[in-house]
Amino acid sequence: MHVGFKTDKGILRSSNEDACFVLLHDKVYILADGVGGGNSGEIASRTAVSEIANYVVKHPLSHLLDKYEIVGYMRDAFEAANTKIYDMARAHEENFGMATTAIIVYVNKGKAYIGNIGDSRLYLINDEIRQITMDHSLVEELIRNGQLDRNKGRNHPEKNIITRAMGSRNEAVPDFFEITLSPGDRILICSDGLSNMVENDEIRDIVRENDDLEKVVDTLIDRANYYGGNDNISAVVISV
Repeated sequence: MHVGFKTDKGILRSSNEDACFVLLHDKVYILADGVGGGNSGEIASRTAVSEIANYVVKHPLSHLLDKYEIVGYMRDAFEAANTKIYDMARAHEENFGMATTAIIVYVNKGKAYIGNIGDSRLYLINDEIRQITMDHSLVEELIRNGQLDRNKGRNHPEKNIITRAMGSRNEAVPDFFEITLSPGDRILICSDGLSNMVENDEIRDIVRENDDLEKVVDTLIDRANYYGGNDNISAVVISV
C-alpha cells in the first residue's frame, strides 16, 4: 500500500477545520471536516481524528476475524470520539454546537472497510470513479426522495447542511461499507472542499495520472483552489 495525504485551508477560509491522520502500520486512514462557530469546528475535527487514532493504538485490529467484528470495532471507535466531542461541547459554552464529519477506512486482505458519518466522501477509482459513501446531507435526502435533480444539487443554496455528524448528539450513527480491491485500484477520501469544487471525471484523471501520491494530493488541492478554494480541502489517496 502507498498513501499520500494533505490538508489545506483553501483560499477563502482563514482557518482549517479539516483534519486527517494515517496509521500506516495499522492500515487505518481517518479524515474529518469540522463545523461550528469560532474555532470549534477545528477542535471537533481534530478531536475526532485523535480520539479514533488513540482508540486504534490502544485496541489493535489484528484480532478481528470478519467484517462483523470490524464494523463493531469501528462503531466503538466512532462512539468513543463522539462522546468526547459531545461532552466538550456541553462543558464549554464557546464550543456549543460544534460537530464534525468523520470517515474511518481500514484496508486488509484485499478489502476496504469504511465507516462514514457526514458528507465527506470515499471514492473508488480505477478506469472509472465511483462514490462509495452516501452523503448525510439535506441535499442528498432531497435527491433520494425525488424532490431534487442531482445535477441541480451541486449548486443548491443548502448543500452544506449535513443531517448527521459527530458530536451533534449523544450517539453517533455512521454508515458502513465494504469493497473488494483489485491491483491498480486507488481510494480517495476527501472533504467536500474538494468534491464540491472539482468534477468527478477530473478527480479521476488526476488520481490516475501519477504514481507519486504526494504529487497527486497536491494537484487535487491546487485544482480545488484554482476553481475558487471556497472551503478547506483535504485528501487522502491510497494505492493498492
